[in-house]
Amino acid sequence: MSTSIKDPSALRIGVAGLGTVGGGVLKIIETHREQLAARAGRPITVTAVSARQRGKDRGVDLSDIVWEDDPVALARRDDVDLVVEAIGGPDGPAKAASEAALGRGAHLVTANKAMLAVHGRALATLSESKGAALRFEAAIAGGVPAVKALAEGMAANNVTRIFGVLNGTCNYILTEMEHTGRDYADVLREAQDKGYAEADPTADVGGWDAAHKICLLASIAFGVWPDFDSVSVEGIEQVSKADIQFAADFGYRLKQLAVAERSEKGCSLRVEPVFAPANSLLGALESVTNAVQFEGDFVGDVALCGPGAGEGPTASAIVADIVDIARGDRRPAFGVPAAAMAEPVRVDAQAALGAHYIRLSLVDRPGVLAQVTGKLGDAGVSIDQLRQIGRSPDPATVLFVTHEAPENALRAALEGVSALDVCLEPPAAFRIARI
Repeated sequence: MSTSIKDPSALRIGVAGLGTVGGGVLKIIETHREQLAARAGRPITVTAVSARQRGKDRGVDLSDIVWEDDPVALARRDDVDLVVEAIGGPDGPAKAASEAALGRGAHLVTANKAMLAVHGRALATLSESKGAALRFEAAIAGGVPAVKALAEGMAANNVTRIFGVLNGTCNYILTEMEHTGRDYADVLREAQDKGYAEADPTADVGGWDAAHKICLLASIAFGVWPDFDSVSVEGIEQVSKADIQFAADFGYRLKQLAVAERSEKGCSLRVEPVFAPANSLLGALESVTNAVQFEGDFVGDVALCGPGAGEGPTASAIVADIVDIARGDRRPAFGVPAAAMAEPVRVDAQAALGAHYIRLSLVDRPGVLAQVTGKLGDAGVSIDQLRQIGRSPDPATVLFVTHEAPENALRAALEGVSALDVCLEPPAAFRIARI
């Protein structure tokens, strides 16, 4: 990759981390060098890189590029105007390199949603104090321009609600369970074999990846600092074939949904598996596709859909941020100046009203359903639909759909049901989404 261009107007890039994403950034800059220069109004060139393994073949020529073993040393180089942080992780080298870059006034582009959800306030404040840009389009939904749409395209609106399918691994698992009839564990193994899921898939299937993303989107939309600890998070590990089938029978599909809502009381953020209407945009999503919808007071509903992960989409979003910075874009990281950002006021996500689906494994004998419905009724939860699968002597799987009730009332009811000696497994419950 030649960096022989000596144009003093060139934007000089340092890439920290040369895995899938960092390597993809180098490929795009090399492949579209002239096009990017034309769109940015100045050349974009890579002057330095850093990674753990120096001799690894990454499919690009690094012979003319300075190598730094330490990403912090790369971030401090005076021939680097902008650092691409592609290391990952909320702390450690990623955070140290990011702070080093911003601390000397170099721009920062990152796909690191975990770092920003935890340290976004400090990094955004530092970037403004040094006159440096901080961009993170690639942190939210890969190639889907959700950050730009929200920070710029929706700037004239009061956005009160954001919801989306923001993790491709979960969407792949749930759609494969539906199409093939296989159970969760089997499809998860396949997702790992195909590279859609990590060896430790907890961040994806446990909901934490999507929680980082909805936390950042809420900050942009609502003008509040990231508050990751306030996100209510539930994974998809408990989803069963019975849940998938019941959803299909009643016109729904199971999706992992991330939701941020703002009211006069404050902000509520949650990630959870839900029953989504099959004919909705989010309900119809297949495989690893991501989608997000915004509700604005003047524009109405705006939806974006596209590839949410992978080398090409994520690197594409990073390079788009680089081009914006090369053009001179210096908007604040979260859309408004740090001094105008507010402290978030938390609203308990479990206080929200909603209808729910419940799955119970029960002893099959007379009077059992009366005990269960009694516990639900005591908590103020009424039943809309009921179906039983299985007959004695086997345990009975009983599926309910409730009328609308506060989620905390539902949780209290399920605690009472779980304590009954006729309840053989912990209950599973999923919200029926309003989308």
